[in-house]
Amino acid sequence: MTDEGIGVRIIQELVRTNRVPDSVEALDLGPGGLQVLHAFDGKDKAILVDCAFMGLEPGTLHKFLPEEVKTTKVRARQSLHEGDLFETLELATSLGKCPGEVLLIGIEPAVVELGDSLSELLTAKFEDYVNAVVEELGHVPRTGHSDTGKADA
Repeated sequence: MTDEGIGVRIIQELVRTNRVPDSVEALDLGPGGLQVLHAFDGKDKAILVDCAFMGLEPGTLHKFLPEEVKTTKVRARQSLHEGDLFETLELATSLGKCPGEVLLIGIEPAVVELGDSLSELLTAKFEDYVNAVVEELGHVPRTGHSDTGKADA
């Protein structure tokens, strides 16, 4: 997908350019679902980066906490691959596996269609997005548990 792949592209860039601190585990969790639950286990903090339909100007990056969001995703509930990040967070919390701190970084897409490259708008702002994630990684403790970077929830 085009801009829907922004999260995984950011994770790949962070790893490629060696901007992931040793105390951080950067993961592409694909479509999310229960894979997110397993990635959370034993972590103190999670930073989740993904395309997000927020009704904002395309290209806008917004940081928020899960409790600041109400999902409007409609699910057919016909597949285990069909996940809702917020339901997964609730499940993780009820099982005592949710990190104490979860930060969501959403980027409003300009184009979501079949394709293998970002839109011109997100491409032009890509380094700003990467730098915003790097800034958040600077707030990650350097000792203790690893943190999880998340793409494509």
